[in-house]
Amino acid sequence: MSNRTDLIRKSDILLFSTVRNEGIRLPYFLKYYREMGISHFFFVDNDSTDGTAEMLAQQPDVSVWHSRKSYKRSRFGMDWMNWLLRRYGHDHWCLTVDPDEFFVYPFCDSRPLPALTDWLDASSIRSFSAMLLDMYPKGRIDAVPYQVGQNPLDIASWFDSGNYTFKRNHQLGNLWIQGGPRARVFFADRPEAAPALNKIPLVKWHHRYAYASSTHMLLPRGLNKVYDEWGGEKASGALLHTKFISTFNEKAMEELKRREHYAGSLEYVAYANALQDNPELWCKWSEKYINWRQLEILGLMSMGNWA
Repeated sequence: MSNRTDLIRKSDILLFSTVRNEGIRLPYFLKYYREMGISHFFFVDNDSTDGTAEMLAQQPDVSVWHSRKSYKRSRFGMDWMNWLLRRYGHDHWCLTVDPDEFFVYPFCDSRPLPALTDWLDASSIRSFSAMLLDMYPKGRIDAVPYQVGQNPLDIASWFDSGNYTFKRNHQLGNLWIQGGPRARVFFADRPEAAPALNKIPLVKWHHRYAYASSTHMLLPRGLNKVYDEWGGEKASGALLHTKFISTFNEKAMEELKRREHYAGSLEYVAYANALQDNPELWCKWSEKYINWRQLEILGLMSMGNWA
């Protein structure tokens, strides 16, 4: 729909995302990542009906593709992302995120994203992990209406600080992390089926790379070794996941009908069942988000040896 890739410079950091009916979220999403240091955005619009694609096509730093094809049969959008990454991402730092995910990293309040990628280049590190941290409001999810252009963290400012489990995937070498409010509320009777929270969203891309399963793991396998270094920690970040705001109920019902998500939309079936009781995700152990330093103290992200 709009191809402005001729504007991309060699040093530019690129962002890739698949969207559907996210017009209400995207103004703030674009503002957030522009201020962070993203130079060009790549979107695949999966047949939105709310004007999302048309709005994106008007942005001067955005290239947009459109598909009416199945999200499920494209491996949940990853075939589309891998193609764009291979075609345009080679030798660039590329951030692959959903429109409800906000990347934070050590010193993000004082150092722009190019400072992090410069350090990663100097350290010969090609992939950077970020744990998905589910954010939620205090009270009912739909109590405060979300407005266009608003920071969703103004509403969904709470998170679970410590109920996480992890194990190593011996096949591909990545960590598998589960827990948080989705395991606690929506998958309380079967936490082993809760969504994965491990992600590797920031990669110095090469055309031979590919995401194997969402952004949870990559090929070649060495890119998944993001969690320790000679007995110590590697630097890591977090993705503040703002799914649980007033738009969630309608979105969940739409996706349940479409059945285009992983494992027969198991996650959305769990949402639908729980939403009948209007659950609150907040509990007495919830923490209110302050900044990245708080997450570092809690062990949910790490400075590693980036001083």
